[in-house]
Amino acid sequence: MSKVNVYVTYKQGILDPQGVTVAKALTALDYNNVEDVKIGKFIQLDLKEENNSKLEKQVAEMCQRLLANPVIEDYSFEVVKE
Repeated sequence: MSKVNVYVTYKQGILDPQGVTVAKALTALDYNNVEDVKIGKFIQLDLKEENNSKLEKQVAEMCQRLLANPVIEDYSFEVVKE
């Protein structure tokens, strides 16, 4: 069994309304050193695949097809050793 952590965020230049709201709220709470906030998704996958090459190809395919919107989002992932 392999664990994979997937991180999805908006691409540079794409408006992140949640991030803007959180940044304003943090400033209102006197955290004045916050310049920017990006909100994204964190996804954990447990996969029955031991071959790292196959695993990475499969996860990239999952991200492209479902987990991320490649038009407006970037993604990265890491295989976590158990």
